[in-house]
Amino acid sequence: MLGLLASLITFSAHAEKRVALVIGNNDYKNVPKLQKAVNDARTMGETLKQLGFSVMVAENQTRQAFSETLLAFDKAVEPGDTAFFFYAGHGFEIAGQNFLLPTDVPAAGEGQEELVRDASILADRVIERLQNKKVRTVILVFDACRNNPFERSGTRAIAGGGGLAPMTQLPEGVFSVFSAGPRQTALDRLSNNDDNPNSVFTRTFSKELLQPGENLVQVAQHTRRIVSEMAETVSHKQIPVYFDQMVDDVFLNGRAKGQVDASKEATKPAEPPQKVAALPPVAPLRAPKDDSVNAPIAMFSRHNGGWTVVFSIADPTLGISWRIGEAGDFRETGFLDTLDPRTRKRMPNPSIELAADAPAATIQVRYVDTSGELQGPFPIKFDPEAALIHDQRKILDMTATSWLSFREFNGLLIYYTQLMSYRCAIREARIGIDSTVPDRVLKMPPCDIRDPNEIPHDAVPYLKLAPSTQFVSVELTYRDGSVSEIKSFRR
Repeated sequence: MLGLLASLITFSAHAEKRVALVIGNNDYKNVPKLQKAVNDARTMGETLKQLGFSVMVAENQTRQAFSETLLAFDKAVEPGDTAFFFYAGHGFEIAGQNFLLPTDVPAAGEGQEELVRDASILADRVIERLQNKKVRTVILVFDACRNNPFERSGTRAIAGGGGLAPMTQLPEGVFSVFSAGPRQTALDRLSNNDDNPNSVFTRTFSKELLQPGENLVQVAQHTRRIVSEMAETVSHKQIPVYFDQMVDDVFLNGRAKGQVDASKEATKPAEPPQKVAALPPVAPLRAPKDDSVNAPIAMFSRHNGGWTVVFSIADPTLGISWRIGEAGDFRETGFLDTLDPRTRKRMPNPSIELAADAPAATIQVRYVDTSGELQGPFPIKFDPEAALIHDQRKILDMTATSWLSFREFNGLLIYYTQLMSYRCAIREARIGIDSTVPDRVLKMPPCDIRDPNEIPHDAVPYLKLAPSTQFVSVELTYRDGSVSEIKSFRR
């Protein structure tokens, strides 16, 4: 079973209402039926009503009914709305794409993936449709990876072992949660005596959503911890994971804890839900004259000497300046020895350097446009720990073929120096020896944010293997809770 929570943010002048669609599919005709998906959808529907959503409930959807329901959801949401989509039922991954299975999906065998594609709903299309509606906040939960629904005893099933693919390539402003990691199955129940009507994930997640003062990250983190601990009581591995591409916090049930006195707040009438749930619009420091003015964005990169910050500005610029904080003089970034083809003038240097021990701060950036007018200043948040994790995660993604390497030295060794060098982005690394299921934890020293790439002298970045070892698989759980694809390395 998989639960995915994603939040797509499109800023709008209005934040009108909250709208939710919940779908539960139990009554499958050609693949195994489910027992709790409809109950999960009903529970989520009641939870969302308590959070101020107008809820549309649909059960046991055929392909045509599913499409018509999505069309009705399209019509119900408007620009500026907060939209919530929940699906419980069978889901399946084909070539990295996730499909939600209607109740009339045909049985499919080996080599018949196209039957499933054509008869199912592509999960990415749900995201695209809501993006096209320009809703302000979108939250999606997919509870859909109990097993491989196409497996049959004595036959060869369509490729897949249950579970959906991690949706890592999501736009900025997206938050996604999976109720189980890749290739993990999620529990409907803890034992034969477990009479809870909901799956282990949904019973937990629905309660966490109602906790006052928790943002979506906290909801996901608490759900992950509780679900994984419950699964461990029956010797099962189920670790919900989440991908955080959000630009700010989103609260569904009250403000952040500590902002107000909780006892006093309890006596006050509830504020309109959309004012709490949707991200507050970011007021520009100065109103742009036209649509060509865009706030800069920044990329942070950590190296031995400190930080390099590269600004990206959509408009042609004649100069860039910056400062730390709200006071003090702005400093020019200087110029490169090259011409900007858009202005035919020297190109402003888009980067600055910060010290290795630079504290968290707000960088104020401004630039001179082609008409000679000064634009900004624009604030850019610098969080050293978050920037380090993001930078190292990006490097790990780009260097996945170098995570492990075999060496022959007084026996067979497997080195994981690359992983140890970028360990600040890793919560846990697991390997499987001659197995596609990583079940052994690699030991790594703690992250030292002051010198993050240094490998301590007493650390051992290798393992001794049996001479007969043919391959090693590896899976990373990143600091944000997301899980990598399982990579295999052969001798």
